[in-house]
Order: sequence, then C-alpha cells, then structure tokens
Amino acid sequence: MADLIKRALTRRRVQRGRIVSEEPDEKLVLGIKFAIGMTACLSALEVAHLAFLGSWNSEVFAAISGLSGAVVGVFVGQKS
Repeated sequence: MADLIKRALTRRRVQRGRIVSEEPDEKLVLGIKFAIGMTACLSALEVAHLAFLGSWNSEVFAAISGLSGAVVGVFVGQKS
C-alpha cells in the first residue's frame, strides 16, 4: 500500500525533453497512510453505531468527511 501511495504522490514533469520524477517526502506518505487508516476506523465505528444503536452519529460522519477531504486535498495539492 505504501508503494501505491508513494507512486500516486510522485510528481512527474518534463524538463528539457526528459521526464523528471520527484518522490514525496516519507513523512507525507506516513501521514497519508495514517489519515486513510483513521478514516477506515471511523467508518467502522459509524457502521457499528448504526448496527447496534440504530441511529446516525453526525459527529463521527463529520470526522470521516474531514479526514477524507484532507486526504483528497493532499493528493490534488501534491500533483500541482
């Protein structure tokens, strides 16, 4: 999974007719892995909340939305 994230965050640009690849910082890759893991954990928590209590928890959903938005923002920002 780390290779997939690193490859997705790698910048490729043409410089003097050659393709130059710039790999992301290892801290950025670890941060994205952590954010994806936390999003998965919060999603599981929301599913458990729905299954056992039968109600929707808007605070957990807001946390899921915030983390997934941050991950998408990093991917979009890193490519430009």
